[in-house]
Amino acid sequence: MIQLNNSKHNSLKPGVYFIGAGPGDPDLLTVKASQIIAQADVIFYADSLVPKQILNQTRSDAQLIPTGNKTLEEIMTLTIEKVQQNCSVVRLQSGDLSLYSAIQEQISILLDKDISVELIPGISAFQAAAAKLGTELTIPDLVQTIILTRISGEASSVPDAEELSSLAAHQASLCLYLAARHVDKAQEKLLKYYPPDTPVAICFCIGWPEEKIWVVPLEQMSKITQEEKLIRTTLYIISPALKANQQYRSRLYHPQHSHLFRPK
Repeated sequence: MIQLNNSKHNSLKPGVYFIGAGPGDPDLLTVKASQIIAQADVIFYADSLVPKQILNQTRSDAQLIPTGNKTLEEIMTLTIEKVQQNCSVVRLQSGDLSLYSAIQEQISILLDKDISVELIPGISAFQAAAAKLGTELTIPDLVQTIILTRISGEASSVPDAEELSSLAAHQASLCLYLAARHVDKAQEKLLKYYPPDTPVAICFCIGWPEEKIWVVPLEQMSKITQEEKLIRTTLYIISPALKANQQYRSRLYHPQHSHLFRPK
């Protein structure tokens, strides 16, 4: 069982705090995440995915350890050593911990060593991107489902039941992570079910100073990706909800719709 530390973080207890750093904008950190980052003794951060501005509020004497060049074994050995030295340790991950963060294997190792673990969620790139686009991804009578997925790559394969073509058949708002290196294959699979003119938001480095967003027809997704030389930190949002000037209305606030707090 994960041992939760419910202190107010005025003085962090020794242990490991997994924090979702969000897409890269320090202003999108949760208050709790900011407080812990500002007080931690040691911070392990994924330097290839977490921009330096996230670390602006760390203590001057905090030890900052990048992990981009380290294996799981190296990271865990150092983490356990620091906790055994009575340190509070932050494991800073990009986005939200529930998505492609590879934390479960780390948690298992720490719990086997009876080391306290706490998880602090973060904003995912798809949420930040939708906000930048000024859109809702679930439009009444148009699309009511959001699918978060990826395409098989060298580091991780996707189960057959979750193959991109089968997910595309739903024509939902589909948020495609970790696919820039395989964009030709992804576009081909998506076009089996989405119309070629379906809007796609190509979101590069959301929340970073170098952030860029292109909204293009699905049939141009691969072309733009290659022209802009996007190979990493890229999210694709494929959705009919991205079509401009749509006139759809929810029943929630409709005068003819009553509910517990607004009876007829």
